[in-house]
Amino acid sequence: MNDSQPSRKPDPVLGPDQLERINAWWRAANYLSVGQIYLMDNPLLREPLRPEHIKPRLLGHWGTTPGLNFIYAHLNRAISERGVEMMYIMGPGHGGPGPVAAAWLEGTYSETYPNVSRDLEGMRRLFRQFSFPGGIPSHVAPETPGSIHEGGELGYALSHAYGAAFDSPDLVVAAILGDGEAETGPLAASWHSNKFLNPARDGAVLPILHLNGYKIANPTLLARIEHDELDALLRGYGHVPHFVEGDDPVQMHQDFARVLDTCLDDIRQIQRRARADRQTGRPRWPMIVFRSPKGWTGPAEVDGQKIEDYWRAHQVPFDAARENDTHRQVLEDWLRSYHPEELFDEAGTPVEAVASLHPEGHHRMSATPYANGGLLLKDLRMPDFRDYAVPVPEPGTGAVESTRVLGEMLRDVVARNPDNFRVFAPDENNSNRLGAVLEATDRTWNARRLPEDDHLDPGGRVMEILSEHTCQGWLEGYLLTGRHGFFSCYEAFIHIVDSMFNQHAKWLHTSNRIAWRRPVASLNYLLTSHVWRQDHNGFSHQDPGFIDHVVNKKADVVRVYLPPDANTLLSVADHCLRSRQYVNVIVAGKQPQLQYLDMDAAVVHCTKGIGIWEWASSDAGAEPDVVMGCAGDVPTMETLAAVEILRSRFPDLRIRVVNVVDLMRLQDDAENPHGLPHRAFDALFTTDKPIIFAYHGYPWLIHRLTYRRTNHGNLHVRGYKEEGTTTTPFDMCVLNQIDRFSLAIDVIDRVPRLTDVSAHAREELQNKLIEHRRYIRIHGEDMPEVRNWQWTASAGPANRRPDEARQEPV
Repeated sequence: MNDSQPSRKPDPVLGPDQLERINAWWRAANYLSVGQIYLMDNPLLREPLRPEHIKPRLLGHWGTTPGLNFIYAHLNRAISERGVEMMYIMGPGHGGPGPVAAAWLEGTYSETYPNVSRDLEGMRRLFRQFSFPGGIPSHVAPETPGSIHEGGELGYALSHAYGAAFDSPDLVVAAILGDGEAETGPLAASWHSNKFLNPARDGAVLPILHLNGYKIANPTLLARIEHDELDALLRGYGHVPHFVEGDDPVQMHQDFARVLDTCLDDIRQIQRRARADRQTGRPRWPMIVFRSPKGWTGPAEVDGQKIEDYWRAHQVPFDAARENDTHRQVLEDWLRSYHPEELFDEAGTPVEAVASLHPEGHHRMSATPYANGGLLLKDLRMPDFRDYAVPVPEPGTGAVESTRVLGEMLRDVVARNPDNFRVFAPDENNSNRLGAVLEATDRTWNARRLPEDDHLDPGGRVMEILSEHTCQGWLEGYLLTGRHGFFSCYEAFIHIVDSMFNQHAKWLHTSNRIAWRRPVASLNYLLTSHVWRQDHNGFSHQDPGFIDHVVNKKADVVRVYLPPDANTLLSVADHCLRSRQYVNVIVAGKQPQLQYLDMDAAVVHCTKGIGIWEWASSDAGAEPDVVMGCAGDVPTMETLAAVEILRSRFPDLRIRVVNVVDLMRLQDDAENPHGLPHRAFDALFTTDKPIIFAYHGYPWLIHRLTYRRTNHGNLHVRGYKEEGTTTTPFDMCVLNQIDRFSLAIDVIDRVPRLTDVSAHAREELQNKLIEHRRYIRIHGEDMPEVRNWQWTASAGPANRRPDEARQEPV
């Protein structure tokens, strides 16, 4: 062992009985792990292995598993002795056989899945189900008791661990980080999470860097750099690393037990100084570097090729055991090397020396309620969102920053929920106009502060780090352990967490089918600084495609909302913060914008998710000549401006305006539980009239959602079509043809009865587009008639108010 202070060989920490029990548990877990990968019958080798005992398809990962089992055994010893609440987050999630074996040994697996009993037949089912049709995945998945982290994609274990530790003062999260995972960018950023941990009120994270030397077919970087360099790197991240290295099990058990005790003592001392002595300042938290052979205790070689301590141990060390007699004998010798007859009794139940190592009840890491966060989840204490309503005396007037209004509501959500709600943003909280939150709390910060700094405090609840990955990881860990959160981000850069969103959405969808998994709070995104108001930052900042990515996921876990103004944003946000088991995406601009609905009308509109705006329509309950649909704040404004143009030129034109807040309402109810039935959709959009639809994002998504509809052939969608640059706000609309003039021309071209009477109007609109282009190149800003446009009262039906919305049967 290389410790931070070299010294004489220390005395043993574990007595002979403790050492034997820990080693027996480790052997049992290793035996069960190998059995899961290879066997479908003869689980305790009561007869020689035959071909039919071995799975026809061998799937899984062995190389990291013995190290993971070793760590788990020692954590169990520490929990039992200290009574500490501990959680096990495993970065190498592909080492799934290990935690499944551990849960079975602890009895949790059989309590959760009674058919996988803790006996011979249960062991056979445990083996057979692993990576088998109708069984369980090879990764640590939602099906695995004690897990919140699948690890299918590497890099997120440490940020998940810190997310779990925030506001969990009694919890120690053991975060096992693979050395392959340690090469990822997200993990490199998440080392800095210790600067955001407050020892006075948060739990602790114990990172355990598991160096076994190899990835699938290559060495790992951190396993090959010099000891001093690795030590300096980890100290530079703010940790005190303790090293445990070797391959002799007896010595490694003693060394690891000693280091683990030291680390847990240091954690307790750090927390005592912060909580009892009220010492401030950022501590240097302990961590462990555990270097062991890849595929430890497995075959040294097969067919003359090195296996143990080499990359060939990473997945299935050899895969012909069913067909090849020699390989089958190697497998049997390997399994018998653990002496299963000493570990399991005649009935297949773990013997007392194995069964007594783990703690009891919820102290078992496979049974901790933190890993089934819905058990701990409490409803948010919510203010009444109506109290923040923006007055709307006339629709389509005013100039309000909608997200700034939302910030006032979030401020009070933070104030009412001081221990289970946090706001996450990659350095963009104020930029996204949510600065009011800082009236109730500060930014979380436990690094050095300067006198001129503002709103930085270890106890703050605004989590800002310029890493979307880390924000997402923190939030996921926070939600999955039973708390609530809100994540705001620039729309174009939320793509950085595409893969993380994938994993979380898949987790939610899978856990919806697992009865013992309790619902957790939804993951709520606010995407602002969006495509139509990134004219100043240019093409690189203009991308609304995250919505398309989200809609690819199962309909039971994703929702997309496009509130057009402040009151609808408040209503939508309130709904999302109260919801469970969803990923909610809210897209709303932060720039001053027109307001359309008073609060009563906004509530009605958001409850329906889609509806006719009577005050903007001119079909007067009759059959319209054209339907003008819109979704998104800027498309809504441009649609209304186009309606005003058309009604001034063609007073008898019957126009119906349909606004969409809940994008999922466009899909039919057979495909999406939130979709509209065909009859209701047809009532809104007709079965045969042209539909001109202005949409916030890429137009083909609307076609994809509506292709089953009766009138899809008459649907013409205008949206972002990858035309962008540094220009004016309105020019962004013109470049992508969602501007008012282009929309009005679209109507003229598609309403048959306008064919013979629209030539002059069409010419006028085309001239306006030319005038616009010339104007912005001379003046550098949009034309006054565009900049200052508001909906005029004379454009609407007489005496019609915005709260008098038609109630469609939706």
